[in-house]
Amino acid sequence: MPLWLDLLRAPMAAPETRALRRMRLLWQALCLSLALVTAFFAQVHVILGRAAPCLALALLVAAGLYTWLYLHRKNAADNAFLERMGEGR
Repeated sequence: MPLWLDLLRAPMAAPETRALRRMRLLWQALCLSLALVTAFFAQVHVILGRAAPCLALALLVAAGLYTWLYLHRKNAADNAFLERMGEGR
């Protein structure tokens, strides 16, 4: 398995808790959904009509906010883990 693929699957510092794993998977699903809506926007627009841009905007905002929340919690977990290991700042 290539190193970059292995790094995508594994947490970088702290052991990944169930909550962080759930957050990471939800974040990936949001990003994938946004990519699919963007790639197939013409088809989505035919199906949803005028609601299609609202869906794309909602996914974009949700992905952005959730990215911030996930990174904040992951960083806090990493810092706490490193502090416990004696490698903190």
